[in-house]
Amino acid sequence: MRHESFFHCINRDWHACFERDPAARNWLEVLLCYPGFHAIFWHRLTHPLYHWGVPLLPRLMSHVARFFTGIEIHPGAEIESGLFIDHGMGVVIGETAQIGRDCTLYQDVTLGGTSLQRGKRHPTLEDGVVAGAGAKIIGAIVIGARSKIAAGAVVVKSVEPDSTVVGVPGRVVMQNGKRIQELVNPQVDMPDPEVEDIAAVTARLDALESRIRRSEQQQHGTSPL
Repeated sequence: MRHESFFHCINRDWHACFERDPAARNWLEVLLCYPGFHAIFWHRLTHPLYHWGVPLLPRLMSHVARFFTGIEIHPGAEIESGLFIDHGMGVVIGETAQIGRDCTLYQDVTLGGTSLQRGKRHPTLEDGVVAGAGAKIIGAIVIGARSKIAAGAVVVKSVEPDSTVVGVPGRVVMQNGKRIQELVNPQVDMPDPEVEDIAAVTARLDALESRIRRSEQQQHGTSPL
């Protein structure tokens, strides 16, 4: 991660609000009404304290910021300048997450971990990544620069730069502005386990009904049809 001064980061975070949100009217509105900017500002204060080994205070400050903004950023997360969190309620950024320059996160995005180990367990977002509302990016994976994660996608594998990821689990549908060929003509005749189970139960019921009919016909002395 690049080393950037506190004031340089805040200045770029500030300008990101105006560059990526057409609803931002003036400096006072951003200062008072943008919880995403507030959360990032507090993180810029707590992150150095955390790495200096100051006990309790960084976590307490981040908890207070979460209470007022609805955005949870662990003070250990490494965030470069120009991050814009839009409508940030529910955003969660884990301890070992790394976010490059000029990334954008929408509401309810999670940069989560899948391991109980103390090492690297959260995602790395390279420069210019955009994560749509509700996207879940999980584990010590890397999302390549300028990639776009669609709303609601769940990404558990690393993604090359300039990719577009959709779905659960996340799959790349575009790369470098071109559609992935395998997904242009998707396989539509894949077996459906639920359909197969229902068909098997139906077949067993038909067989059972046939046996019952034969038994009833034998009891009445008639031959089966």
